[in-house]
Amino acid sequence: MKSMIGIDKCIYMEHITFSNGDKVCPIGQGTWNMGRNPLCEKSEANALLTGIDLGMNMIDTAEMYGNEKFIGKVIKSCRDKVFLVSKVHPDNADYQGTIKACEESLRRLGTDAIDLYLLHWRSKYPISETVEAMCRLQRDGKIRLWGVSNLDVDDMELIDDIPNGCSCDANQVLYNLQERGVEYDLIPYAQQRDIPVIAYSPVGEGKLLRHLVLRTIAEKHNATPAQIALSWIIRNPGVMAIPKAGSAEHVKENFGSVSITLDAEDMELLDISFPAPQHKIQLAGW
Repeated sequence: MKSMIGIDKCIYMEHITFSNGDKVCPIGQGTWNMGRNPLCEKSEANALLTGIDLGMNMIDTAEMYGNEKFIGKVIKSCRDKVFLVSKVHPDNADYQGTIKACEESLRRLGTDAIDLYLLHWRSKYPISETVEAMCRLQRDGKIRLWGVSNLDVDDMELIDDIPNGCSCDANQVLYNLQERGVEYDLIPYAQQRDIPVIAYSPVGEGKLLRHLVLRTIAEKHNATPAQIALSWIIRNPGVMAIPKAGSAEHVKENFGSVSITLDAEDMELLDISFPAPQHKIQLAGW
């Protein structure tokens, strides 16, 4: 699922590869709450463009975020360098609603196609309708790949039994050192089927950064606690992280995590402080 690919900055990293051959940096860019404050737009736009220039080519948004127009404007001049992700809100996730929501997202984003389109979380509609609509959008060229977000193994198994459900190409879930439940069964399930996992809130909305063990390991690697938390996530084959950064310096810090390799001592310390799950845990998130 991962392959060694060089980027323009001459830094080598393991990219995540999707079923159509598209490759993305294991550290992407989340955009929750971005584009809402006019006073921050310039800094946020510069942050996104800095990330793209570094090779952080996945940019993640959603119709619920209310910032698709902002994202579309930022990436207009470099759309060909971006792996663009958006999501349909569950309230719109019936067959016709999914198609309409996607078309409206395309209009706001100012693009002909979304690279990866996700169901934001499980909806009240039969998931078979959503899958059928996703496949229709894919056939029509409006999306290139489709997937889900915040769905656990039972839902993934249900999708797998739906016609064309096996073409599901990603699952975006809450995953960080404090939220390791997905390691018990969801990540192994995805890895067995070559389904990339996208981790949101990878540094626990900043709460992890004050932890003494993270600070100690960071000092050892001449890094920051955020870089250690991100490096820990992307140690998993087929797993990437999408931290949000509102400034260019923060983006550069996040990108630095791809060059950090945690050793056995680091992993032992982290496992003691943040134990791996020993049983099934209900999926956290939405």
